[in-house]
Amino acid sequence: MSANPSTSEKILLATINLMAEKGYDSTTTKEIALAAGVNEVTLFRHFGTKEKLLEAAFSRFHYGNEMSRLFNEGLKGHLHEDLLTVSRTYHNIMNRNRKLISIALKGSSTLPDSVLQEASRNPKHLKTLLADYLTTMSSEGKVVSSNPEIQALSFMWMNYGAFISRLNANEAVSEEDLDVFIEESVSLFTKALSP
Repeated sequence: MSANPSTSEKILLATINLMAEKGYDSTTTKEIALAAGVNEVTLFRHFGTKEKLLEAAFSRFHYGNEMSRLFNEGLKGHLHEDLLTVSRTYHNIMNRNRKLISIALKGSSTLPDSVLQEASRNPKHLKTLLADYLTTMSSEGKVVSSNPEIQALSFMWMNYGAFISRLNANEAVSEEDLDVFIEESVSLFTKALSP
């Protein structure tokens, strides 16, 4: 986010903060507008409805665009280094967006379908990016890849499980412990996929 957030960003951040605390159903557009320092008419002019507002928050602050950029520009074709980069980037983004993720997890039974679809768009996109990466690495002889989609899902679930464990932990899990997990899990994954 920029040093001087735009009106839209202020509204989105107020939405995330309030909904993470109170839930989707218990948060009103009036409260969001007040927290963002705007009037409710401005909120509606920017986003239309509370549903569209939360959809925009998932679209703006989730990880799809950053991960696309990483896969297009930041990976070097070295499995171990690349998977370390992907895993660390994933955890940094997910940690930064923990309130947004919490909204999706806590409200999954009451959130509008359009919001749930937007929230699930990024994991599907990441799976495609990972599967395509593994397919390319396999065609170059750098990876043994019998089923790149399942391998991509395995990698994602491994990292998502670590994120959720930290999110729900009674005691804080240190960054050092997370880094040890990332190093060890990527090493195991690399060893399993290396020709």
